[in-house]
Amino acid sequence: MTDEILSVVLEREHHEIDRGIEAFIEQLDGGGLQPEPLNAAMEALRRHIYLEETFLFPPVREAGLVMPIFVMLREHGELWRTLDVLADLLVDGANSEQLRDTCRQLLGHLEQHNSKEEPVIYPRADTDLPSQVSAELARFIETGRRPDGWVCQQAGPFNPAAASVAALRTRPETS
Repeated sequence: MTDEILSVVLEREHHEIDRGIEAFIEQLDGGGLQPEPLNAAMEALRRHIYLEETFLFPPVREAGLVMPIFVMLREHGELWRTLDVLADLLVDGANSEQLRDTCRQLLGHLEQHNSKEEPVIYPRADTDLPSQVSAELARFIETGRRPDGWVCQQAGPFNPAAASVAALRTRPETS
């Protein structure tokens, strides 16, 4: 990653994930069904969600962006569940139409999510992260892997009451 700006690198990951999903759709449209581009994009998205929830969101939330982080976490859960559906469709040998529709649904979710995350959260990656966290995030972007079995905070069925309690628990204390 060298000396690149974190927000730029994070946004680039968004575009790379989108391109992987789009490449799979193009392949489907051409009559092919090679899952490699989709599998790579799905793992890249899961890794990206991990790095955000582990490194980026906690200090940004502590800096005062509680509700935007709450929204990002909720949307991560929606994305994660869509990834699970896609993985199941691939394993089950679903037809091209089902795969294409679910991929397009995922791209739509990503577009909506990224349109909020990039202008609201990512600039804070460049200003609100303690230097140690910023360095850890940069190292992870360079070489890190999502731990086996890790799932995002909201991967289960969405429970608004539980999510509200969790958001309140992580709110920084005020004196």
